[in-house]
Amino acid sequence: MSAFPNHPNEAGFTLIELAVVLVVIGVIVGAMAVGKDVQRNAEYHRISNKFVFEWKKAYDEYYQRTGVVLGDSQIAPTYMVNGGEASIGGARAGRGDPSGTLAGIPENYANTGLRICHGQGYPRNSIGEGDSDLARQDLRELVQKIGIRMPPGRGEGLEDRYVYSDTNGNATELQICFQWNPPSTISGAGNVMVLRGLTPDLARYLDGLIDGKADALEGRFRQQDARHNAQEPSHQVPGQEWRANNTFAQTESAYSSSAEGVGGNRDEDRVALVTAQWIMEQ
Repeated sequence: MSAFPNHPNEAGFTLIELAVVLVVIGVIVGAMAVGKDVQRNAEYHRISNKFVFEWKKAYDEYYQRTGVVLGDSQIAPTYMVNGGEASIGGARAGRGDPSGTLAGIPENYANTGLRICHGQGYPRNSIGEGDSDLARQDLRELVQKIGIRMPPGRGEGLEDRYVYSDTNGNATELQICFQWNPPSTISGAGNVMVLRGLTPDLARYLDGLIDGKADALEGRFRQQDARHNAQEPSHQVPGQEWRANNTFAQTESAYSSSAEGVGGNRDEDRVALVTAQWIMEQ
């Protein structure tokens, strides 16, 4: 008699059972990946509805209540953001001699195009070229003076900021500012909202909401680019890509046509950041 009797019930898994287990594991992994995408899209939806569009609403309310754009002179409006700091004929715009020889058009004003923010935020040109100098006027103080409710942002005193996670899980801060761009600026002339600290995915998402499709240099939502449009050979030609993706920032040539070069691609690296400008109606 054998010392090791056979036990049919102790047989191993069949090929069919192993295949079923592998299929189940694949479904679970796929569901986790889809879940991350759903969570990220939900976060982008909150950023757009609860923060970005709420700041657009605050900007429009400022115009409706004061009759001028943000930071402009109510005595002698220039229709430029931060126009209260502009000068014409050697005098402040709000105190200039109306009988002077200079016409009140943007080209004849000096000290224009300064960016109204609340605090410094990102270092100049650190997440894209073309940052203007900071204005003396403060975004939060201007809005508070009119009694306009600001989006909650990061909290009291930091309503212009919003913290979110990039696709690699790193904390990232989005900052809202406003400025005036001179005529023929590639990223749009006139008054714009400046959004600093966007991941490329979030920038494309907002571009699609505002313009219907993602195009870096067309429509009302564009990537920041302070050059004159005569310097851009592809101006008024649709189909310009945003100059970064998650792991490839724009090249050393500040205005390359697309994201190129070598970037960090580990899943713990910070995702590349860009700056966008949203052209306002007023």
